Amino acid sequence: MAITTPKSLFLKGLVDSLPFLLVASPFGLLFGVLSAEAGLNVLEALAFSLAVFAGAAQFTALQLLQENTPLLIVLASALAVNLRMGMYSASLTPYLGAAPMWQRAIAAYLTVDQSYALSIVKFEDEPELTVPQRMGYFFGTTSVIAPSWMAATVIGAWVGAQIPASWGLDFVLPLAFLAMIGPMLRTPAHMVACLVAIVVSLPATLMPHNLGLIVAGLAGMMAGAQTELWLEQASARSKAKQETAP
Repeated sequence: MAITTPKSLFLKGLVDSLPFLLVASPFGLLFGVLSAEAGLNVLEALAFSLAVFAGAAQFTALQLLQENTPLLIVLASALAVNLRMGMYSASLTPYLGAAPMWQRAIAAYLTVDQSYALSIVKFEDEPELTVPQRMGYFFGTTSVIAPSWMAATVIGAWVGAQIPASWGLDFVLPLAFLAMIGPMLRTPAHMVACLVAIVVSLPATLMPHNLGLIVAGLAGMMAGAQTELWLEQASARSKAKQETAP
């Protein structure tokens, strides 16, 4: 049996995360370009990524800031878009909850879709791993993604500053959201959430200060959660029938 140490698991997480560079780097580059288009300089764009480090929330906040939306609405919208991170944290707690506070704080900051997806599969497949080993793997999954996002932001902001304003890059932001949403529609609950959010967002555009974004997002999340509950209940009933069948 091979000896597994936190260091070896860190390297394993690093290797496993390399394919995600094909996703993280282009979006980081795009965020930097759009930040420059919105009037941010390179340092401001980098500070934005360092402070938030959440792609969807950053794109949402950037769009609302361009529309002169009140700051509280910008913050609330970004938080609503990123609520899934709370669910990710709850899911990881049984595996990482015994780690030192400082490690959990850093892990909370570095949690993104890719690090969560890789880590939860690893932890479920290998329940015998110790907490230090699990934390080593988790940090490995973020050791490439996080720096690449920051570097791509800087490069994108620098390149974007060289693009003439007459080119107009406003249309790129909606395309970026579509590209992010597509891969997330993996289950019926996801698709229901997306459809409900779209339907609600159309009349909600009449609401002031872009509040329609929050309303549509909450409606979509509630619809998705209810759909998932119904599906779980239906699955449980089906399983019970199979167990009681002669």
